[in-house]
Amino acid sequence: MNIDNIHTLVRVSAVALAMVAAGCASQRHAATPGAAGDAGYRVTAVERTRLLVDSRLDRDIPKSALRFMQPFTQRVDSVNRPLVGHLARAMRGGQPESLLSNLLADIMVWAGTEFGERPVMGVYNVGGIRASLPAGDITFGNILEVAPFENKICFLTLRGDHLLELFGQIAACGGQGVSHGVELVITPGGQLLRARLNGKPVDTAASYRIATIDYVAEGNDKMVAFKKKTQYNAPGGKENDARYVIASYFRQMMARGVTVDAKMEGRITVKEQ
Repeated sequence: MNIDNIHTLVRVSAVALAMVAAGCASQRHAATPGAAGDAGYRVTAVERTRLLVDSRLDRDIPKSALRFMQPFTQRVDSVNRPLVGHLARAMRGGQPESLLSNLLADIMVWAGTEFGERPVMGVYNVGGIRASLPAGDITFGNILEVAPFENKICFLTLRGDHLLELFGQIAACGGQGVSHGVELVITPGGQLLRARLNGKPVDTAASYRIATIDYVAEGNDKMVAFKKKTQYNAPGGKENDARYVIASYFRQMMARGVTVDAKMEGRITVKEQ
């Protein structure tokens, strides 16, 4: 498609938009109480369909477009293609517990040593897991797909009674990513029946250090108990974004010759009351 054709498309699109706007204006006018001519445009049916975007759309790419995209493609590939590690099996996020949510919550705890912290547990919101990870080679691009947001790792303290509130909120939303050592039993309706941490009941008067991401620490995804946090530590810097922390974990495991894995442990189980 040459530049003249693009200009033609822009002009046609502008005309089309103007026609739609005029139709909408007519509809708004007709819908105004007391307006003359109450027989304006009205929606009588709505239909939708899906446009499949796959490799078929790549069959006839103009060479001029490929030349234009080449420098950008090279730059993107230089970021996305580097290998960061290996994964034993394909993993995806899910509720009440999943391989990928378990892994990410564990990585939050693992990262504590990088920041002089010793968290006793980690939380990673399932809604923040935006893709799955394939088995085998893992690239930085794979990590970026899983954690595309500018969320940074952070550390905070919750008193035991507030931690129990958090566990109740995690139960109410059907489960979140929690680290090894957390054991929650919830009902199908989202009620917390039992909570243990590292084999012990939660001490309501004790303080618990937790690793998570700043989005969650603000009380988002219905985990509002985090708003009662104290001793908040949110390290700055691009390298502390969740995706860089996750990639760092994979790189360190690869340097040790370790293939990353996770397992289902019954961290969150659903039982009838």
